[in-house]
Amino acid sequence: MQLFYHTGRYFELVFNAFRRPERFSIYWKQIVHEVDKIGVQSIGIISLLSLFMGAVICIQTAANIDSGWIPAYTIGFTVRQTLILEFCPTIIPVIMAGKVGSNIASEIGTMRIKEEIDALDIMGVNSAGFLILPKIVAALFIFPFLVVISMFLGIGAGAVVGEMAGVVGYADYEIGIQYDFKPFQVIYAIIKTVVFAFIITSVSAYHGYYTSGGALEVGKSSTQAVVYSIVLIMVTNYIITQLLLV
Repeated sequence: MQLFYHTGRYFELVFNAFRRPERFSIYWKQIVHEVDKIGVQSIGIISLLSLFMGAVICIQTAANIDSGWIPAYTIGFTVRQTLILEFCPTIIPVIMAGKVGSNIASEIGTMRIKEEIDALDIMGVNSAGFLILPKIVAALFIFPFLVVISMFLGIGAGAVVGEMAGVVGYADYEIGIQYDFKPFQVIYAIIKTVVFAFIITSVSAYHGYYTSGGALEVGKSSTQAVVYSIVLIMVTNYIITQLLLV
């Protein structure tokens, strides 16, 4: 019964968050602020992860196809497929769930235990919309850009490391990243990213919004937000892949 209770309360909160805003100008300022906090401030960690993962995938692929029967361009093909189909649209959001999700849950949870949310409700402000909607809109907007940046950096790092390590030249690597390329794979990755962005922000906001108690409960809400977000990302990843690629 707890599952149905939390599911119903979650959808009720999401519905309240998407109710018509009272003043669009205030929401616009909040969205711009959240884009900077959620997206721009995450570029560093995403770039670092993407560069090293692209390099590692390139080297590991080269080490496992050390055969004259397998063409060298297979390395570029494998790096491209791995990054576009799975690493960038799935692993990057998982990392963001830990960084952004925990921050959202702790921020809103702290406001709850300090009774700031109650004060907003008393003043007639739609607290769910004011606190949660800008975060959702900002994540839906900025996450695809972060994932595309991750794709370019990962593939580029694979090319540079492959040439420096002597495992594949630029020409063969370029052939590999172009071989049998299907633009729909990028669209598929963007669709997953948008869905995961909604899951991370809404689930984290839910756990923060309904926090009760003190500082210890805020920490628990933050942990639960990350755990449930990652679980839902994995489940949704399977469903979307089954629907779009099979």
